[in-house]
Amino acid sequence: MASLSGLSEELGEIEGQILDIFRALSNGFQKLEKIKDSNRQSRQLEELTGKMRECKRLIKEFDREVKDLEYKSDADTTKMLSEKKQSMIKELNSYVALKKQYASNIENKRVDLFEGPGEGFAEENGLLASNMSNQQLMDQGNRMMDETDEAIERSKKVVHETVNVGTETAAALKAQTEQMSRIVNELDSIHFSIKKATQLVKELGRQVATDRCIMALLFLIVIGVIAIIIVKIVNPHNKDIRDIPGLAPPAPSRRLLAYPY
Repeated sequence: MASLSGLSEELGEIEGQILDIFRALSNGFQKLEKIKDSNRQSRQLEELTGKMRECKRLIKEFDREVKDLEYKSDADTTKMLSEKKQSMIKELNSYVALKKQYASNIENKRVDLFEGPGEGFAEENGLLASNMSNQQLMDQGNRMMDETDEAIERSKKVVHETVNVGTETAAALKAQTEQMSRIVNELDSIHFSIKKATQLVKELGRQVATDRCIMALLFLIVIGVIAIIIVKIVNPHNKDIRDIPGLAPPAPSRRLLAYPY
């Protein structure tokens, strides 16, 4: 683990998690051997199966990290990482095979509970039946029938619960589908409104630009007229500037004549 941490912190962390899961699997299967009840064995086996799934995911992450390091690692390091990955896969496969073996054993026990003892016990059951009275045989038969009825009722209950769960799931999916359809329609409406608003903004922008051009032109005309008026007032004899229509020319200056007395 130290060497992998030197290569990559991610590799070291992933390897540590995988080794922790392998230890948990080893302890879990040892515990499973001591459990006699089939229901408890099934729950323990489901827990171990979840750990194996997590281990498989971590091994895939380990493989991705190894591929990312291939271009900057030497041949010996690449070979060592590949061998370590194969070792992890081999150990995980051994636990998978062990899990299948225990699952098969649990299934066989359940079949035995429903079908009764096998042929190996036929002779022993015959001897026991010969030593029992008719009333005892009837009581034994009634007990077996009651147990069978209870097993059937439990199965019916499981089926009924499964059907209810399926119905609720279908109703939830239908409601979610309708909700998604409404959301899509609302999104379409919003998209149309945004498109319309964009067009209006563009039209307003063009109108504002046109109004600004007109205002600028009018402003230039007014400035020009004012400039001409000022020039005519300051220099009324300037012939280069024509009189403005409607504007009276400035009055000529009068000279006073001096008469001798």
